[in-house]
Amino acid sequence: MCILCSLGTLRRKNHSRRSLPRWLKTSDSSAVLLYKAKYLLLKLLHGSGRVVSHSQFQRSCLASDTFCRFGSLWIRPKLCKFDVSETMARSRVLQASWYDYPQYYDIACQAYTRWEADFIVAACRKYCPFGARRLLEPACGTGRLITELAARGYQVSGFDLSQPALSYLRRQLKRRALHAETFVAEMSDFRLGQPVDAAYCTVSTFPHLLTEQAARCHLQCIVRGLRRGGIYVLGLRLLPVDVDISHAERWTQRRGKTKVTVTQRVLCIDRRRRIENVQVCLMARRGSNELRLQHTFQLRTYTARQFRRLLDSVPSLELCGAYDSRYDIEQPLGLNDKAVTLSSF
Repeated sequence: MCILCSLGTLRRKNHSRRSLPRWLKTSDSSAVLLYKAKYLLLKLLHGSGRVVSHSQFQRSCLASDTFCRFGSLWIRPKLCKFDVSETMARSRVLQASWYDYPQYYDIACQAYTRWEADFIVAACRKYCPFGARRLLEPACGTGRLITELAARGYQVSGFDLSQPALSYLRRQLKRRALHAETFVAEMSDFRLGQPVDAAYCTVSTFPHLLTEQAARCHLQCIVRGLRRGGIYVLGLRLLPVDVDISHAERWTQRRGKTKVTVTQRVLCIDRRRRIENVQVCLMARRGSNELRLQHTFQLRTYTARQFRRLLDSVPSLELCGAYDSRYDIEQPLGLNDKAVTLSSF
């Protein structure tokens, strides 16, 4: 894409395909397109209207400094004062899921990892009638909490539908010499080999289940996978009556030399269908390299009453506590629009 755009820019200066010598007209492969761009840049910079031979082109400093068969086109600064690859990167927004870029998603969501892990451990100590050691995370994504809890000595397992996210998680576990069971499964249809003491899902992933039936099936799967007396820590944003869809959340996280900025906004809410359209814009920057993603997806909305009705439809679960995003285990709240719910089996 970088090469094609570079060619487009140059053609606006009356450089057509007919001005190329025969040795550059033979193919449209990426390598030849790269040569085409550099050939036109060479003519532009040197103001030459004559045909340059292949050997002359190969010997030129521009060709030797910019040729890369599969890489980006880079222009030597002393010959040209702009970086084509950077210009192109900043002008392009990928329409792609941020879940397919786990290295940046993981950075974006890292801020509350230790607080969430501390809260899960505290909830298990407070509400489980036994010492909880085996934990499950449905829709674990990049597994930042799996990695954190495994490092604390817990036996953790997790599943997700995203292969890139699971691959990233396995690499992180291997790098830190940790162990956790990971597998591919859907939230509304999974089975475990043996029961776990507790489960958790804290990043508002639950609303990705867009129907009441799918949500109920998920809770029933949790019941089948929990040991009797175990708990499920479920985080979700309950819809307030006076929701303001013009509000956008924006945050920035850094890891090493990489900076990730996320802007999240609700585009519209259909209260009758209980669906909200959410847009996430992610910008990742490392030095002069930049990646921009835009991801639009749907979530199911819940009011406190609607969530209680869903929970009542699964008799094996009961609400044992509700907390806000401060994650203070000593400060339980009523079920409201900022609650993190704790359900026991």
